Amino acid sequence: MPLENFSNILRSKNTNCAGCGMSIVHNLIGDALGNNVKMAIPACCAIVAPHSFPHTSYKVPVAATTFASSSVVAAGMKAIQSLNNENINTIAFAGDGGTFDIGMATLSGCAERNEDIIYVCYDNEVYGNTGAQRSSATPVCAVTTTTPTGKKESKKDIMSILIQHNIPYAATLSIGHPEDFIRKVKIAQEVKGFRFLYVLSPCIPNWKIEPALSIKLARLAVQTGVFPLYEVFNRNEYHITEKTDELVPIEEYLDPQKRFARASKESIEEFKNQVLGNWNRIRKMAETFPPGEITEKYLERFPVN
Repeated sequence: MPLENFSNILRSKNTNCAGCGMSIVHNLIGDALGNNVKMAIPACCAIVAPHSFPHTSYKVPVAATTFASSSVVAAGMKAIQSLNNENINTIAFAGDGGTFDIGMATLSGCAERNEDIIYVCYDNEVYGNTGAQRSSATPVCAVTTTTPTGKKESKKDIMSILIQHNIPYAATLSIGHPEDFIRKVKIAQEVKGFRFLYVLSPCIPNWKIEPALSIKLARLAVQTGVFPLYEVFNRNEYHITEKTDELVPIEEYLDPQKRFARASKESIEEFKNQVLGNWNRIRKMAETFPPGEITEKYLERFPVN
């Protein structure tokens, strides 16, 4: 098979690091949607990856936006496509800096207006393209260039924030669970309105890991409860898509990452408590607001393996 056919979105010979989680995210989105995609990408690794003008490794149209505006640019692109009767998947594709922090105002506005776009946040938990500074997505006790002794604050709960905007669909996705990933992207394609897809994306240099560990760590993030896999329809129907009765010890996830090497026992214990608290909260939400008519409709067409 020619190399060109391995991805419908990102070509080979891009400038991403070996083992980059974001490259895998692009490939899985392409597996789900083909190349029927247009993207708006702000300042982040994803806009640096394709090389410098006039060259590009992207196989789909991409608008490079300012750090704060990917969501509203995508909404504008979608409006023009609607006027032209084009049926194209319009995606705002941003990192945690452009989602949790700098892009929060425009993101919230687009969600509140229920703009008909897919918003993909690939979260590598750091400002990876501008010097590895902490973001509000950086977990407690992780070392960055601006938190050399470990971050003191806990990670922002971006999923809960977006869910409370009454959007029709929000989901967490993992590159370590490709079938679940593709399934959720296909659901997002079918849903109308603002859809939020949230992916934890291991970053090789800034997590201080070996390239071969990307997929393993993505799986461990799910198995330890650090990154639960679930989806929410219309704020009121919670569906956990990867259930576990017993979480894997969190040390198996933390130990390979040298960004946690300086963490004290107390801060690791705080991390554990935060993870367990969040996992129990999501389980409680799924019990209180279980899958209903909307979720069941999509489960019939897109069953969980």
